[in-house]
Amino acid sequence: MSYGPTFKPRFLTAMRYGAALAVACSGGLAQAQAARELPTLAPMIEAVSPAVVNIAVSTKAPGGPQTPQDELLRRFFDFEGPPPGERGRELEGAGSGVIVDAANGYILTNHHVVANADQITVTLAENRSLTARVVGTDQGSDLAVLQVEAANLTSIPFGDSTTLRVGDYVVAIGNPFGFSNSVTSGIVSALGRSGLNREAFEDFIQTDASINPGNSGGALVNLKGELVGINSAIISRTGGNVGIGFAIPVNFVRPIMEQLVSTGTVRRGLLGVRISDVTPDLAATLGLPGNSGALVTEVNEDSAAERAGIHVDDVIVSINGTRLRDTGSLRSSIGLLPPGDRVTVGLLRDGREQTVTAVLGELASTAAVTAVPPHEEEANLDSLFDGAEIVENTGANDVAGLLVARVDQNSQAAASGLRPGDVITKVNRVRVRTLAEAVPIMESARAILLEVQRDGRNALILMR
Repeated sequence: MSYGPTFKPRFLTAMRYGAALAVACSGGLAQAQAARELPTLAPMIEAVSPAVVNIAVSTKAPGGPQTPQDELLRRFFDFEGPPPGERGRELEGAGSGVIVDAANGYILTNHHVVANADQITVTLAENRSLTARVVGTDQGSDLAVLQVEAANLTSIPFGDSTTLRVGDYVVAIGNPFGFSNSVTSGIVSALGRSGLNREAFEDFIQTDASINPGNSGGALVNLKGELVGINSAIISRTGGNVGIGFAIPVNFVRPIMEQLVSTGTVRRGLLGVRISDVTPDLAATLGLPGNSGALVTEVNEDSAAERAGIHVDDVIVSINGTRLRDTGSLRSSIGLLPPGDRVTVGLLRDGREQTVTAVLGELASTAAVTAVPPHEEEANLDSLFDGAEIVENTGANDVAGLLVARVDQNSQAAASGLRPGDVITKVNRVRVRTLAEAVPIMESARAILLEVQRDGRNALILMR
């Protein structure tokens, strides 16, 4: 037959077409399968987003002229403050919150979101609006607990912020600029940040996940959908995100929340010391092994520190075995503990590490555990005692040393903490009795630390 040679190529062509179609189909299936297996945060976000709420507050604007605080509130905290000449009307603000106890309706947020609020309205993800009451707020940590009465709430489980590492992925959920349930992602940029407010208790997580006005009080979650922080602050010249945001770690939050829920207030332990950061220059001057810890510059009379035997010039390096970075971490560590707690204080004294046990007092409204801002600048001998008259002591208080006879108000010496009547007994831990002994020490020093006798007690002064 003659059709054989003609049929065979057609058959082969059909087979090739079928094979190509099969390959194409299998490629399409592979692509579809791959699409289904692409990494996504959607399931986790869908699970936790219902627990992040919008918080709207209203409060009566105080009477009187316009203040600089009005502009700050408008720019950073979404408060629609009154323009000049329109004082006394209602102020409105917005922020975020996180439901952490669905059964009891407890919501975590920032103190600054609800401070002085007359009315608080919580809007859930499904647009339910509820009136909230304040269970308690704590300005020192910038935390507040609200409560709503509602059924079918969703909460976020607590994670463990102590396991966070720099580089871990995190997600911020909140209501920036009024855009509800906005999600941004990033990494943990740094841990243990402090110094934004020296009157506060701080131990921030720094993240580059976008945080903007309105995110305050929202959730920072890990990839497991666990709450690891409460978004709190940003660093920005414009009021918008520049990649530097801060969240309060959940392990810092939980003991404060427990106190607010049980009593409505927060009681904090008190060690009773005045402290200063250990700068590199100060560490080199004093021969310290590193820059971590907090230098004790003053011990309050009849305080927990004095009863425990903590001395001026000690460097506190740990609390209950946890190493300290700086004054901020010491302040926060003590501030999280209740009055009456027994704490083990690790310290460096004369180059040797040792421990003492202190029973904490109670912090009053004015903190006695005060951090002195570090001064990195090298002291200039010509200006060191600018604004003060220093003479060799001729017997005042029966203490040999250099007497501070006069300190001018608003002078550099006054800003450093010198007071009339102080007797300088040591310069950089070296005993001095005359100016001739003190001058060579100060001329060669990278930092200058004065030990003074004041009202019968020792104190340290780090000169600017």
